[in-house]
Amino acid sequence: MRALLLALALAACAGAEAPAQPEAPVAEPPVEIVGPVEPPPPATLTLACAGAFTQGGVALCRTLPGAAISVDGVASGVADAQGWAVIGFNREHGAEGVVSASASGATAQASYAIAQREFDIQRVNGLPQQTVTPTDPAVLERIQREAALKRDAFASLAPLEGFLDGFIMPIEGGTVTGRWGNQRVLNGTPSTPHFGYDIAAPAGTAIRAPAAGVVTLANPDMHYEGGLVFIDHGQGLITMYLHMSRLDVAVGDRVEQGRVIGAVGASGRATGPHLCWRMRWRERQLDPSVAVEGLAAARAELLAR
Repeated sequence: MRALLLALALAACAGAEAPAQPEAPVAEPPVEIVGPVEPPPPATLTLACAGAFTQGGVALCRTLPGAAISVDGVASGVADAQGWAVIGFNREHGAEGVVSASASGATAQASYAIAQREFDIQRVNGLPQQTVTPTDPAVLERIQREAALKRDAFASLAPLEGFLDGFIMPIEGGTVTGRWGNQRVLNGTPSTPHFGYDIAAPAGTAIRAPAAGVVTLANPDMHYEGGLVFIDHGQGLITMYLHMSRLDVAVGDRVEQGRVIGAVGASGRATGPHLCWRMRWRERQLDPSVAVEGLAAARAELLAR
């Protein structure tokens, strides 16, 4: 009897456990593909460039990662880890531009025809005279202090590739009132060429970052520029935003394309609300308007080769 009860108890314990189920297969996580698949950089030293080959133009090149880049014999940085390099041509550039890439004692070189441009004379009157021909010692001292701030900001070489995504316009709408490179006559006094692209818009209009980058200068009250912001988009390609009425960023901020960085104003040397948009690359003044869509097209062209 005792043996029979023990057997029944064991059978009851066994019946309380659920029968073993086969393990369900583990689902593989979905593969997320972000953007086009970019081919690897060149494994040997080659050089290909595309973009705006014009006075004030900006272009992209692709070569061996780490290759030293020069433009017209002037050292101009190195290609990044994917072999990309940004280059530019100043207002007075001649009819031919020579770009070279060097690595391990070898050099690849390419020549490009640089389109020459004609520049108008633009006369601007009604400016505060101390912003045209300053004579006040206090103003002159302020100008020197602010020039040092700008030099430091221009020296930035952020390890970024914001330029690869192309540029969008920094404000929506507006009216272009000043083209890049025009000769300026201010209050009747001949001045240096205008290296801005002027867009008139109502005060308070949002200004957006045209490409990703890092803020290297943000000052709400500069003598000439009024509210001023610099953004480094990588490899020393820096854009500037002048006469702002409001700044929404600070030095060191990382910004994505389209982020609001401030608002249109009429501060500094200005006769009305507008954005003066500028671009500079390694001490060369460039035309920011040619970067809109142009750099993205250049990247696509180089990847398709």
